[in-house]
Amino acid sequence: MALIIFLAFALLLHGALGELICEQLPVDLCAYSIATSGQRCLLENYEEKDGTVKYQCKTTEIFVDTLNEWIESDECVSSCGLHRETIGVSSDTLLQPQFLAKLCSDECYQACPNIVDLYSNMALGEGTYLPTLCTDPCLAKHQATSNGDAAPAPASSTVARAPEAAIFGRYAMENIFALVIFVLNYIEMSYLKSGLRDVVSN
Repeated sequence: MALIIFLAFALLLHGALGELICEQLPVDLCAYSIATSGQRCLLENYEEKDGTVKYQCKTTEIFVDTLNEWIESDECVSSCGLHRETIGVSSDTLLQPQFLAKLCSDECYQACPNIVDLYSNMALGEGTYLPTLCTDPCLAKHQATSNGDAAPAPASSTVARAPEAAIFGRYAMENIFALVIFVLNYIEMSYLKSGLRDVVSN
């Protein structure tokens, strides 16, 4: 029995910690996620022939240097004023005072490096800096205007490495939790069957 449990544990653990691929993510976990390759995931929608709108998670060509297998936490999505259902990304949100206040809050800016990194690069693409936007939005807008055409955002970026548990992401951790429950249930059923056999034999 111990061998069976070990094999089941090994197989499920391999699946739980396998590669994170954007196209395999459910749509409610797609936005703000980063694949094992370091490429950002993007939620897109499309219309089928019958007019039905479908959603899909796609891999972008935007790379993040030091983060991978990252699925953003619900806490950060909420603290930064974002939504899981966001289609694409746009720098226009940086012009919205309510969103900017959330993004620049300590709860977001100090605790959510993935989201801060994303919008820092979007701000650079508009010719300004996110710290300047946070401290003096009017000056940042003036800088962006003075710079003329927006410079393209960098294809890669660097942020502080998150704790190992966070890098595995919520996706992997949820699978590990399900794995533990499976193994415990298997052990419990094995003991129950063993007890029944003892009762019958007596």
